[in-house]
Amino acid sequence: MTLQLQRSFDLEAGLWNITPEGEVDISTASMLRNVLDEAYRENKADIILHFDHLNYMDSTGLGVIIGAYGRMKESGNDIILKNPKENIKKLLRITNLDRLLCPELFE
Repeated sequence: MTLQLQRSFDLEAGLWNITPEGEVDISTASMLRNVLDEAYRENKADIILHFDHLNYMDSTGLGVIIGAYGRMKESGNDIILKNPKENIKKLLRITNLDRLLCPELFE
């Protein structure tokens, strides 16, 4: 499957909304990395990744998100995952990243 990415900057909230659709794996992870990096270079702000339509993510995709998170934290910004599917939640739980990247699951 392919990956499609939509991004928009919410001026009122001062944050990025990025919506990946499809799968993030070794063959598509670079697309996600590029979109995250370009958005953050354009406006250094928090990023919300809306995972409503992301069906699959492997460790390569998780590595891209962790890398972006590390770079963003240096500037005091966050990256947050919204509405991950169960298979992605499982990956996040196994790696203990669910509390860090998905705070809404613990509110």
